[in-house]
Amino acid sequence: MIKSIEWRNNKIRFLDQTRLPLEEKYVETDDPEVVAEAIRRLSIRGAPLIGIAAAYGIALAAHALISTPYSHSRSALQKVIQLFSSTRPTAVNLFWALNRQRRILESSSDKSSELLAIALLAEAMRIHEEDAAMCDRIGELGSSLMPSGAVILTHCNTGSLATGGRGTAQSIISTLWEQAKLKHVYIDETRPLFQGARLTAWELGKLGIPSTLVADNTAAFLMKKAMIHAVITGADRIALNGDVANKVGTYNLAVLASYHSLPLYVAAPTSTVDFKLEDGKNFPIEERNAREMLEVNGTRIAPPGTKVYSPAFDVTPGSLVSAIITERGILRSPYERAFDELRRDPIDVSSETA
Repeated sequence: MIKSIEWRNNKIRFLDQTRLPLEEKYVETDDPEVVAEAIRRLSIRGAPLIGIAAAYGIALAAHALISTPYSHSRSALQKVIQLFSSTRPTAVNLFWALNRQRRILESSSDKSSELLAIALLAEAMRIHEEDAAMCDRIGELGSSLMPSGAVILTHCNTGSLATGGRGTAQSIISTLWEQAKLKHVYIDETRPLFQGARLTAWELGKLGIPSTLVADNTAAFLMKKAMIHAVITGADRIALNGDVANKVGTYNLAVLASYHSLPLYVAAPTSTVDFKLEDGKNFPIEERNAREMLEVNGTRIAPPGTKVYSPAFDVTPGSLVSAIITERGILRSPYERAFDELRRDPIDVSSETA
């Protein structure tokens, strides 16, 4: 399995995903600002991985403050938490992980700076390990929904590059392959940054899983020709009514799948659920730099003066989602009832915005 991020000798080592698939370049740093900037520029991306990276970033900052007075460490770490909370607005896993680190900080009034650093690193490692376990469970549960000989269409990237483990939607794909139930995967290229073409095709190739890359606007034709059995995507934020914020283009797929009577499944850990939002109307939707639309590998493809609207995500209504596959079960409409049961569970499901 690809290790997108790891803690090594009091440093963070991560794979720079902007270099893929042409170059596998790892960055090693002890500077939390480098990690925050890597999240901003998508060197580190994928909702669960962003949360893991931010948690490690807080631990990194705490380690650098070991020899300073506790009062100074506490104040400095609050600023680092704010630094990471400003990196990307949509993925709720980021704020979920930061809140876990904040709670460690707030409950540590009797600790030294060294003990605080140890506690924050231990929590970051727990977040990482928990996500890996959640990925495995999502793969097991999701695979049970698929027929033998399944052909899947997926969007963006949902594998080890996006998580702390095998992935979300891609964990289902990998599990199906291991069970000899998967026939083929179609990969949306995922414009404008080609996460499907650059990342998912690269990952599936490494795993030896048969796949075919298609342009985003080919999906309807695949469905019309009955060439796929299901669409599986990840998510960056999920509301209590099942509305899903995910990579832009997901809503297109949901509408098409509904028209062609095909299931669209969303695979995500419960850390992706925003238990504060009833629906997706108020999801914060990140808008990306116009250059990402106007250029490909630094070469301009649109005329000078062209205006751009480039949301990184769109919102798919819960009514178009066949099921949400989490590590704690397969949830179906009415989602409010399903999430209410999760919320009453003693397991922590807090996802307050930092």
